[in-house]
Amino acid sequence: MRTGICTLVVWAWAAWALQAQQPWVVYDGYAGPGQGKHIVLISGDEEYRSEEALTQLGRILAVHHGFRCTVLYAIDPRTGEINPEVLDNIPGLHLLDQADLMVLFVRFRNLPEEQMVHFERYLKAGKPIVAIRTSTHAFRIRPPHRYAHWDWRSRQWPGGFGQQILGQTWVAHHGAHGRESTRGIIAPGAKGHPILRGIRDGDIWGPTDVYRVRLPLPGDSKALVLGQVLQGMKPSDPPVSGPKNNPMMPIAWIKTYQYQGGPRGRVFVSTIGAAVDLLSEGTRRLLVNACYWAVGLEDEIPARSNVDLVGQFQPTFFGFGKFRRGVKPSDLAWPPKR
Repeated sequence: MRTGICTLVVWAWAAWALQAQQPWVVYDGYAGPGQGKHIVLISGDEEYRSEEALTQLGRILAVHHGFRCTVLYAIDPRTGEINPEVLDNIPGLHLLDQADLMVLFVRFRNLPEEQMVHFERYLKAGKPIVAIRTSTHAFRIRPPHRYAHWDWRSRQWPGGFGQQILGQTWVAHHGAHGRESTRGIIAPGAKGHPILRGIRDGDIWGPTDVYRVRLPLPGDSKALVLGQVLQGMKPSDPPVSGPKNNPMMPIAWIKTYQYQGGPRGRVFVSTIGAAVDLLSEGTRRLLVNACYWAVGLEDEIPARSNVDLVGQFQPTFFGFGKFRRGVKPSDLAWPPKR
């Protein structure tokens, strides 16, 4: 008996030591429909606190829904700390090779070829993607880099990764940045889609502004949620009048992609989803439901999915240079180390 207890202690210590060394964090799935599915969530943007948003989203998906979630970060190789201003290093991308879903929230990354190859391998397999906010302009890569055609302004692969895979590359801010927030309105014909289960007009809200997109959406894209531009930064503010809401821009859509003749894969894109946007229950529910749909579990989406926050969540408001210094992935373990 004593030997068995000692063995368990050694295993627990070894697991903690391994987690402490890894430049990413793993949330093992609890009970739920997602058991057996592995989601890799990739953060890396300088403005919208994707490192905070995906940490919370990963915890919700693991604790309430059973998915095993691995969250990757932009890491300063000198310190091992999370630093979204380091544009050329996201350790752990090899984990995409065994992932069932990639959740992407990055901006203007210029990653080395040995890291980018895992993105390409994932796309060749036709695996699903959930892409958030700045992922429409995920990469800024110049020749002679092997993946320069993934650049958001690429002419060789028009619009790069954003346009070719997600359906849109960066265009502009549609609402006034930092002054006009976003209310989600169900798109015509989208009511009843499983991703919108438990979501009504106005449930989705965020202080980030609506992104402009090129209309109509390309190919087999289908708008699910439109972004109503509000006059201020509160969910109760009235909509602005004039062309900003006529027509309203899609802020969430689905589509499929095909990379180099490979199998087709599902895509969900949301241009709302900054860390502060996740204070809205409806915004969290949109992203959680999208993950179910992306991996083919749409029939398992609850009537009202549990999106309760896991642990303390006080997100940093968006802006450049505002990320929390001195944080390592091991500091974000859940349950927290005692």
